[in-house]
Amino acid sequence: MCKGKTEPRVWTRPLRELSPSTSLGFAFVDWCTEVVGINLLPWEKWLAVHAMEIEGSFDTGWSFRFRTVLVLIARQNGKSLFAELVSLFFMYVLGVNLVLGTAQNLDTAEEVWDAAIERAQDTPDMAAMIERVRRVNGGKSFELTNNSKYKVVAATRQGARGKRSDLVIMDELREQRNWDGWGAVSKTRNARPNAMLWAFSNAGDAQSVVLRHLRMTAHMDCGDPDGIAAAVLSSMPDDAEDETSLAIFEWSAPPDCALDDWDGIAQANPSLGYGFMTEKAIKSDMKTDPESVFRTETLCQWVESIAASPFPDDTWAAGVDEDSAEDDGAELFWGMDVSADRSKTALAFVGAKGSSWHGEVEAYRVGIEWAFQMLQKAPKPLKLAVQGRGAPVSSYIDQLEAIDGLELVLCEGRDVSAWTGRFYDAITTDDDAKRLWHIPQPALDVAAEVAQTRALGDSAWTWDRKSSDSDISPLVALTMAFGLATVGKTERKTFKSVYAERGVLTV
Repeated sequence: MCKGKTEPRVWTRPLRELSPSTSLGFAFVDWCTEVVGINLLPWEKWLAVHAMEIEGSFDTGWSFRFRTVLVLIARQNGKSLFAELVSLFFMYVLGVNLVLGTAQNLDTAEEVWDAAIERAQDTPDMAAMIERVRRVNGGKSFELTNNSKYKVVAATRQGARGKRSDLVIMDELREQRNWDGWGAVSKTRNARPNAMLWAFSNAGDAQSVVLRHLRMTAHMDCGDPDGIAAAVLSSMPDDAEDETSLAIFEWSAPPDCALDDWDGIAQANPSLGYGFMTEKAIKSDMKTDPESVFRTETLCQWVESIAASPFPDDTWAAGVDEDSAEDDGAELFWGMDVSADRSKTALAFVGAKGSSWHGEVEAYRVGIEWAFQMLQKAPKPLKLAVQGRGAPVSSYIDQLEAIDGLELVLCEGRDVSAWTGRFYDAITTDDDAKRLWHIPQPALDVAAEVAQTRALGDSAWTWDRKSSDSDISPLVALTMAFGLATVGKTERKTFKSVYAERGVLTV
């Protein structure tokens, strides 16, 4: 029988040997056994000991080493039970003022809260300390005679305002699609010198911006074992939190793990073989789940998008060449696009590479003013293509047209699908002499992985910014650049504003 692995694949090392005098985890394990009547699984004992490492001494003054603990583990391994026990330990043993449970979906947070109350009520030594339980919507609270409280809130901008917590339990971190909830909930610890936040999740996707950032930061501290740092850094928002005192304990299969690699499965599922999780259940999931779902849920592997990539097989990877570059003196054709939420802008170019083409993203940043400044300073003449109608970038046509020496080309109507089609053909072709080559660029590679399409008519289609799992403006910008580079003379449409044709109008 295959047994789950106790030690996570990626984890933050202790500063000193862990013992009952250097980690509160030993006391937690004993309390679970002696008071609650639960003998923790080997991985749970291991996690408690390593995550509850202390600084200082229990005799002269101590504090938790980590303020934020990130636990990544495959689904159905018992993380909710562990979170429940941690919450009760902080209330009954440490006597903290406030435990705050939260998740993107309030029902998820309430499940752990309900389970904690039920366990306390069913345990005689714990039941005697229950002061009151309030189940009023919007004001649910579990209170003890030592004045310790456990409340639940939604992980939103307003959900945790005005609260000061000693322990935050945040479940399903992968569902945090922006920084609003994290910013509000995590800051409830700031007035508490020895507060902790435990964040639990399985692997995320391209939309899991908070999990993505925290995991990258922790992996960097661990030596970047999976080589994810560059890919994640390229897509981080400028206002992403710089988290300190962060620990990661990640039970996941290695990045190159095959679906039926039981060594990798055991690495992601430490509860395997200990009763409630069986090989039979995993084999069933392996047979019935799509690959992306199985990797995310069972192997705890990061998948950029649950949806399939628009490029079949390995055609996108086939065009990657680290040494690719345009020919010396080749004319460059530029493309520009703005993200669906108008928060980011991408500039890309394409140039001839023998009989084939080379393309890359020149810049991809928050905002758009930087792009205007870059285009103003760029050598002229310069040819730039953007989508003329129905796209966020379309509203900036006047500003682009006003740049001296810039020839602005609008892609409109049937050209939108025609340019996208030519770009697609240049990526998926088997003929290297006709291929569009590109260097490895995480922002562009992610966009190519998650991009979705929308129909424009019979057999005509283009990129769909809104339905894609992440911003695809780098991919659209490169599509515009390639379309401009390969357009026929009769197809090209150069924009001329009313000001250029008639002079300044005064109304």
